[in-house]
Amino acid sequence: MNLRKGATTKSSVIKTLNDGEKVTVYSESNGWAKVKVSGSTGYVSTKYLTATKSGSTSRPKPTPAPETKTTTKYVKVSGALNLRKAGTTNSAVIKTLKDGEEVTVYSESNGWAKVKAGSSTGYVSTKYLTTTKPGTAKPSPAPKPSEPETVVRFVDVDASSSLNVRSGPGTTFAVVTKLARDTAVTLLSQSGSWSKISANGKTGYVSTSYLKEKLGSPDGIAVSETEQKYNLTLDEMVKLQMGASPQTDQKYKSYIREDAIRITSSIYGTVLGDWNIRGGAGTNYWKITTVRRGEQLKVLSQVKGSDGHIWYQVEIKDNWVNASPEDVKYYLDPNNFKDDPVKSYQFVKLSQTANLNTAEVNQRILSGKGILEGKASSFIKAGNLYGVNDIYLISHALLETGNGRSQLATGVLYNGRTVYNMYGIGANDGNAVQNGAAYAYNAGWFTPEDAIVGGARFIAMGYINKKQDTIYKMRWNPSAAEALGYPSHQYATDIGWASKQVRQIYNLYSLLNNYSIDLEIPVYKTK
Repeated sequence: MNLRKGATTKSSVIKTLNDGEKVTVYSESNGWAKVKVSGSTGYVSTKYLTATKSGSTSRPKPTPAPETKTTTKYVKVSGALNLRKAGTTNSAVIKTLKDGEEVTVYSESNGWAKVKAGSSTGYVSTKYLTTTKPGTAKPSPAPKPSEPETVVRFVDVDASSSLNVRSGPGTTFAVVTKLARDTAVTLLSQSGSWSKISANGKTGYVSTSYLKEKLGSPDGIAVSETEQKYNLTLDEMVKLQMGASPQTDQKYKSYIREDAIRITSSIYGTVLGDWNIRGGAGTNYWKITTVRRGEQLKVLSQVKGSDGHIWYQVEIKDNWVNASPEDVKYYLDPNNFKDDPVKSYQFVKLSQTANLNTAEVNQRILSGKGILEGKASSFIKAGNLYGVNDIYLISHALLETGNGRSQLATGVLYNGRTVYNMYGIGANDGNAVQNGAAYAYNAGWFTPEDAIVGGARFIAMGYINKKQDTIYKMRWNPSAAEALGYPSHQYATDIGWASKQVRQIYNLYSLLNNYSIDLEIPVYKTK
């Protein structure tokens, strides 16, 4: 077993250890243990350690209980972090913590940390803790993408009443909007008896006493969950995906080797050929992007790489770059999203209809939505006919038509007939309206219902009928990777695409009291 300088397989090897060799363990974190053995200190994988001495069957002498050690960490979120009574997202929330807030960590286990914040003790997700004090630089590689826990609450007022959202934390402030019972809101912060929230595109303040943590499931709601197992480990899936150059808008430290650049001033250099920019000081790091001969790069610092060369950290201005293996793994791992109240909707089976109530959809979703108002029966018919989730169809149509008001949605005269296009099908860049109208004409979409029902067939054929019937599978298509040995037929290159698509679908479901929802959770095999 390798004893390494750092807690990563990329770190250099200090020495190798034999089976049964005794080590002293100082700490354990994220699958790595800091140990001392024969005068050398380093890191080893915890899966190759055991508390039992090799070849011994005798019970070891009891040792005194070690003194409980605590560490200080800081909350790192863009919104608010829930402090819960137990290490699970189903546990009650004690309070919310702000970005940068200091906590004392007693222990960490299975992605949860027992902490003390102020006078309150509870549990938080370790993903949102950092050892870096706010305002200080962290000399380590770029962290995992920020994925703050979405804190959702629901309006708790009488069905015949509504909740005032005000411009400030008090009853003297103006009313910005009103929210109906059970409306889902995003909790941004909480102070005293007032909460800052956002809902339906509005941000304001409400009395905390009128918010509840969970939405009671009415009799008309049915939720089921299944697992889809794949004959790939998560690490194998990551390795395959890296071959397809998955993209991200995350910013990384970027490096170029000394023989690839001529330094022309104290802060600039000229690229000498076509070279890769790496995510670290060595060719063993992933390729972030490529630069061309003659490009001018701003030099930020330099470091000696593991290959003995000098590597320059340079400034890269690309908006989209190749994602790191760690970030790809984060977005691929269903465990990071399956318990999130919003992002878990990337696992909704889009090949299953939602069994909607026509009157409820017309009243709560399509009211005031232009040409789509009163068209719930058409979406439900389309879903049943082609095996497509009707909420997904409605969400798609609302987005593409600008809430039922686009030119293609309200009708375009083409070859002497008025045609309709509710999903933007064929509306390619260049002349979107004419191209979309031509497609609708050839498809025979001469009424709004023709466009809603007929367009659903196109949507079903593209991905859903090809067994990519969740947003997660549209993005990653694990079945194809498993069968072919390489990524294929993926809707997007953005690693965060699936997480970004689900807010609208979640919002639509939250407006209803009558629907069914089927979740399919991917499960990768363990080693």
